[in-house]
Amino acid sequence: MSAAQHIVIRPAVRSDAPQIMQYINELAVYEKAAHEVESSVADIERSLFDEPGSTFALICERDGQAVGFAVYFLSYSTWLGRHGVYLEDLYVSPEHRGSGAGRALLRHVARIAVSQGCRRMEWSVLDWNEPAIRVYDAIGGRPQSEWIRYRLAGDALRAFAEAGEG
Repeated sequence: MSAAQHIVIRPAVRSDAPQIMQYINELAVYEKAAHEVESSVADIERSLFDEPGSTFALICERDGQAVGFAVYFLSYSTWLGRHGVYLEDLYVSPEHRGSGAGRALLRHVARIAVSQGCRRMEWSVLDWNEPAIRVYDAIGGRPQSEWIRYRLAGDALRAFAEAGEG
């Protein structure tokens, strides 16, 4: 029996919120951005389990122990006239990397996308995260180098939203 056969992926439930928050913090540390995490367990509970179903989370377990998670939401392509899936976060705890858990999470999200008629699945990866890039290349993912991702956040978002016309 392979290591991947011990992996179970299930929809997250409210009681998983503290574990999800722990993984979010671990991911932020790995990405050298721990200072940017503003969310709390209550925020995770509200956004994943109380608000209308626009964002979804999965828990990856190996032998009954949580080893990672994924968070995704539906996107939309006017060119395709179809929804897609945007994978916001995928994280596997360091001691379980290489066990197939990350690939299993990716495949699970891909299967959800296909079952819902989605035509694409997209995500972002930091340009220095070579282990993740190797996995994404190996599964057939392709970087979208012709697109530049922009972000408007925090004070800049508020200032722009509150500014007068012109």
